[in-house]
Amino acid sequence: MHDYKRPPTLHRYGPRSELEQALKEGQFVLRPAGSFLTLSFSQAWSRDLFEHFGADSCLVIHNTEEFGERIHRAVQRTLPNWAGIDGAVEYGGRAALGAAFTKTREDSMEKEWQFAWRSMQTASTMNPVVIRIGSLENFAEVRDRDHYTA
Repeated sequence: MHDYKRPPTLHRYGPRSELEQALKEGQFVLRPAGSFLTLSFSQAWSRDLFEHFGADSCLVIHNTEEFGERIHRAVQRTLPNWAGIDGAVEYGGRAALGAAFTKTREDSMEKEWQFAWRSMQTASTMNPVVIRIGSLENFAEVRDRDHYTA
């Protein structure tokens, strides 16, 4: 049996300008991946992930439950005929949550937590979708790589 409780923190590595916008407005882009729209985070705070993602900053989310609920509500408003789930990505074997949560062993350093949505109707063309969930400033922060402590 898998435990789908969200981790205590989520991390999104990227350019500071993009992460500041996420912090202030809660703006995120859902990206097509197969027949899903996805939004991925890491469960890890790691200097190596700054390099891996070519990032200069990291958005650290401290209240993952509120964050996750706000993400799902925003997608429900934007894409009412889509069903969503979030959970840990599994590496090297088929994930219990399916193909959208399955990646190769080579990607395991990412320690991904992924949000994924699938159309409940015949999916039309898959394009990125922008959602806004409001300011995250009361439970998140943007850190640069110099803030890293092992």
